[in-house]
This record gives sequence, structure tokens and C-alpha cells, in this order.
Amino acid sequence: MTIRKSLPAGLACFFAIFAACSDVRLEGPSDDPERIELVTAVADVASCTSSGDEATSAIVDTLPGLILMAGDIAYESGTAEQFSSCYQPSWGRHRERTRPAPGNHEYETEGAAPYYAYFGANAGPAGRGYYSFNHGAWHIVSLNSNIDVSAGSPQETWLRRDLAANPAKCTLAFWHHPLFSSGFHGNTPGMAPLWRALQEAGAEIVITGHDHHDERFAPQSADGVATPRGIRQFVVGGGGASLFPALFFTANSEARFDAGYGVLRLTLGETSYRWKFVPVTPGALADSGTGNCY
Repeated sequence: MTIRKSLPAGLACFFAIFAACSDVRLEGPSDDPERIELVTAVADVASCTSSGDEATSAIVDTLPGLILMAGDIAYESGTAEQFSSCYQPSWGRHRERTRPAPGNHEYETEGAAPYYAYFGANAGPAGRGYYSFNHGAWHIVSLNSNIDVSAGSPQETWLRRDLAANPAKCTLAFWHHPLFSSGFHGNTPGMAPLWRALQEAGAEIVITGHDHHDERFAPQSADGVATPRGIRQFVVGGGGASLFPALFFTANSEARFDAGYGVLRLTLGETSYRWKFVPVTPGALADSGTGNCY
């Protein structure tokens, strides 16, 4: 049985006040010559037994632009009832600007059918779980880490064709299971074929979830070798569900935060990008920086 939740009036007021007062203006100087797109990334989001998703959705109320959601969206099993009772009251108001990727919890319900029904066309072709679109100067790819991702698989073959047909200067991909993570679940080596396809095409950013903490890695290859022309991966698992500790130090990890909720804010320019983690508790995580497109 799903427990329906609602925030106590005082707590709801606190989140509303915090969202209104937080300094989350990340667009940069007004004389910035680049055209920019604003993107928020998050994963591991809504549970009827947690108020963390209310806190993160209150932050996003103040952040315009696209939302990329990297899976495990409605706990525990991605049922229609859990999307309705656990996700809709907090993050549902952002549905129209959300582009999702499915997580393993969505697939605890056969075929992740409620996930595809809830997001409709925003989740790409029904039942497939991978799709792409252009956003400003960026080509963005949503992938499905719950199905076959091996070299030569239908998804990996599609990805290579998609990247060849969209030779954008800047590319970002997102999916659920991280190739690299210092968290409870750790690395997912099986994701390497998709990473290699992206790196060969000159992609800059990969966003993942699954481990319930936030983390940033230096640009690296699929084999975990740091390289200036590698892909920078972010784990954005602090979206609202129960938190996991970052138990390990994985090579090339540059920042880790497992003590609170938050979202990743990206400012995507025509030839570069900026990132900043925006925590629920102001000042809890100060991590920001810039990178260039290849």
C-alpha cells in the first residue's frame, strides 16, 4: 500500500521561503556573448516516505529551463499509484519541462509502463527508453541503462548513428547507472560501450544517478584514465529519496557530497559549459566550475 504524503504547513512554508531567498542565479555576467541554455539535473527523486523531494522541487521552482531526470523517479516500484501519490505532489508541476531517463525502480513494474505513460512523448518512443534532441547549441541524448547496452546492441548501434547524424560541437548524455561512482553501488562497467561511443564523437558531459549522493569526476576515458578530452561525469542522486554514503574514493573523483539533498545546475553555452551544485541547505556544498566543448 502506498502512503500518501503531505508536508506539514510549517515545513512547506520553510521550503517556500528558502526557494524564494536562495541565490541560484548562475547565468553569468549580463555581457556574456554566448547564447546560453539553463538545465537542472537530478535523479533518485520521489518517495512517499521522504520529504526530500519537496525540498529539491522547491529549489527548482526558482530555476528556469529544462530538467533532465536520470531515473528512479517514483519509489519504490514506479507504479501508477506511486507516480500519482509520491511524485506528482512535489515534482509533478515541472513535468512539461522534464526530459527523463528510466531507472531500475521504474522497471520493477513490468516494462516500466507507468513511467512511459506518465511522461508520454517527453520520454521518447514508448517502451524504448532512449531518444535525443537538440537544445540550443547542444545535442542531448537520453539513454536506457536497464536494457542491453553492449557493443553492437540495438541501443549502442542507434547511439552511434544518432551521434553521426548530429555533429553538434557540444554533446551531453544522461542515464541512470553510473560507469563511475564512489557510492554504495559503485561502478557499472557494463556502461562502457555507450561511454566509448560518446567519447569517440567528442561528447563533454554524462549525467547519472543510482547512487544516492552527488559527485563530480574529472574528464576521463571509459577505462577510467584521466584525459583532457575525456567525458566529465556527474552523479546527481541527491534528488529526494533516502541518501547513501559515498563509501569509496573512485579514481578521478573531484567532489563528493552525501550529507544532504540538492540538484545540479548547468549553464550550457555555444562553446562551453558551467556547473554548480545547488544544495537544499545553503552553503552545504560549494562546487562549481567550467569546461569547454571539443
